[in-house]
Amino acid sequence: VQLQASGGGLVQADGSLKLSCAASGLTFNIYIVGWFRQAPGKEREFVAGIRWSGEGAFYADSVKGRFTTTRDNAKNTVYLQMNSLKPEDTAIYYCAADPFSRVHPTIGSAYAYWGQGTLVTVSS
Repeated sequence: VQLQASGGGLVQADGSLKLSCAASGLTFNIYIVGWFRQAPGKEREFVAGIRWSGEGAFYADSVKGRFTTTRDNAKNTVYLQMNSLKPEDTAIYYCAADPFSRVHPTIGSAYAYWGQGTLVTVSS
């Protein structure tokens, strides 16, 4: 499975961005896709996740109500719509995927496949 994240950029506070995570290869192996982010000088943190079926989206408390993750079945792509962005959302955003249902899908070690990351910068 290969993952390609895109859509990052520079946006002002309260603005919006939509990230994409395109999957290729053995996509039938994917059970879950997660979004993570890592800000400068900070540890990687979980942002959102969704089953490959498109069901069961779940979010970190810090983004709940502002971010939405969805899947386009026809394009093998998962999206992260980010609204009401804040400067503290500035980070490199990664998508990740795994073939199995994990007990703790909010931790990075639960995911076998990772994309290369896309930078989101939110100016105040």
